[in-house]
Amino acid sequence: MVADWYDRLTLSSQWRPASEGVAARYRLVLHNHGADTLRDFRLGFSGPARVSDDAEIVGGRVVAQLSNFCEIAPDKGFSLAPGQSWVIDVLKLDYPIRHWTDGATTGFLILADGSTHSLRTVPTAREGSDAVRRKGTAVSEVPEHPPVPVSIIPWPKSVAVSGRRTVPPGLAPVANTGFGHAAIAAFGKLAARLFAGEGLVRSAHEGGLPVEIVSGAGGREGYAIEFGPERVRISAESETGALYGLITVGQILRGARLHLRQFDFPTAGRIEDEPAMAWRGSHLDVARRVYARDEVEQFLAVLAWNKLNVFHWHLSDDEAWRVEIDAYPQLTGRGAWRGYGMPVPPLLGSGPERSGGYYTKADIRAIVALATSWGIDVVPEIDVPGHCYAMLQAIPALRDPGENAPYHSIQSFPNNCLNPAIEATYGAIETIFSEMLALFPSRYFHVGAVEVPEDAWHASPAANRLRQDLGVTGAAPLQALFLQRLQAFLTSRGRITGAWEEASHGGGIDKANCYLVGWRTPEGSRQLAADGYDVVVAPGQAYYLDMANSDDWHECGASWAGWSSPEKTYAFDPTAGWTDAERARLLGVQACIWSEPMTDRAVFDRLVFPRLSAIAETGWSHHRDFGRFSALAGLMPNLYGRYEAG
Repeated sequence: MVADWYDRLTLSSQWRPASEGVAARYRLVLHNHGADTLRDFRLGFSGPARVSDDAEIVGGRVVAQLSNFCEIAPDKGFSLAPGQSWVIDVLKLDYPIRHWTDGATTGFLILADGSTHSLRTVPTAREGSDAVRRKGTAVSEVPEHPPVPVSIIPWPKSVAVSGRRTVPPGLAPVANTGFGHAAIAAFGKLAARLFAGEGLVRSAHEGGLPVEIVSGAGGREGYAIEFGPERVRISAESETGALYGLITVGQILRGARLHLRQFDFPTAGRIEDEPAMAWRGSHLDVARRVYARDEVEQFLAVLAWNKLNVFHWHLSDDEAWRVEIDAYPQLTGRGAWRGYGMPVPPLLGSGPERSGGYYTKADIRAIVALATSWGIDVVPEIDVPGHCYAMLQAIPALRDPGENAPYHSIQSFPNNCLNPAIEATYGAIETIFSEMLALFPSRYFHVGAVEVPEDAWHASPAANRLRQDLGVTGAAPLQALFLQRLQAFLTSRGRITGAWEEASHGGGIDKANCYLVGWRTPEGSRQLAADGYDVVVAPGQAYYLDMANSDDWHECGASWAGWSSPEKTYAFDPTAGWTDAERARLLGVQACIWSEPMTDRAVFDRLVFPRLSAIAETGWSHHRDFGRFSALAGLMPNLYGRYEAG
């Protein structure tokens, strides 16, 4: 057969949901557009959807599978003639397909000689529907008469401005304080990265409006702005406060420049501002999808423009390990990459070729330094003891050699948890964490502790002996023991241990030196606070930005936690019904960006924006109003600059 496989073969798929008397069906169709007959081949494909282990397959058979990667062979003797199609019906998936991004996103052929060839792969369609798939940020139209005269997100604590002048072409900041000079430098880098070519910051001889930064009250992040006919004055008592003041003036200028009739640049009045919550964060999963250093830095710029101050960096998971560790080079040598025939196969739409990547220590130092200049605390996460498939592929010596039966995670990875009964595990983790503590100066270090299967280590002789010694059953008490040892190590190094809410199970960890992220339900966060834990609220139902914007098939994203439109995300009250004592345990709120559905970067933009800004306003603003927010949200930057399109 000719070499141009991509143009001569197409893989398409179709979902038929279950209905009365009709079973659900996932159909894959490989069509031969070429002039040659295809023999002795298999089909590999991956995407968020997972073929069930006990699924009936019509038209083929599963020959290899790991989580969402599946390899199917046709019936013996099958050949695919020109103009013909191979139809495979999968009659059971681990969960129903609800959105077009759920299905296979990458397919490839495996030939008898072991070579692989990528296929043109069409996004999954739903039977009976031909509507246009949605991706790219949905731009909010600025109304003819906005409800406020100036464009600012998140909305400040107090705005009392008046007057209107011709919009200045840019800002010319000056300072008489050391932190003011640092804030000006940080703002210049921020504006240049987000709005290259706009000249938002320019010198006075280029017509820049003088913006004077002076020392004044404001706390760690607060500021005040006074407007005059010919200049603006920002007062603050910290570099971050001064930077936030500059961001606010920059937003006002851009709004008035881009929408001359709708927004003003004031000539009088005052803005006073400070955040409602101390922790205003966004998580980013770089394990399921690798993001280049430049992309991460661009994302940090977006966070800063939204006055978000915590970047929770999810650096490891079953699918990959992303941080350079000198003591264990195999973590990135093996665990950072995936491909056909490799320890980690193609997953979530990665192709048969070797793909992946990691962050060197130099990358991390540069990213942390940039984030710090923008007032952002970088909190690393290494997810343990669960979600460690890639790590264990890289360091198999951490397994119990006597373990002779599998257990599976909710994402269908076998035996993916570090074993608390293997003493070498603790030495490895402390070595890894020690190297990371030198890279990340944050007070916080997140250790994951999420989704350990209930039957984890059930066939491990070492784990069973430990359970017997402790007089316990199940996985949760062993995880608690494991986490307590890690927390003691981190506490001895002056760090506060972060974890997902499951770290409270099985005996939990020391409440005095930890914080937990509540993600399963809104009620779960309140229960953590009632139990005495410091809490970051991040429920999947409202703040997981991989969830689709609606339940419509043609929206992108996932839906295991439901869906949440920008309005629903904005309306969510993180402490509704909490007592005063429970509210005292609230650190703040956090968006969570899980990358499983985000093969297409336009999908990232649609899922994350403007909901990220909605969460930012929840964490910052003392007075929320969705009508005001929706009128202004279209002026906020996204990551890739991709707007709504089919």
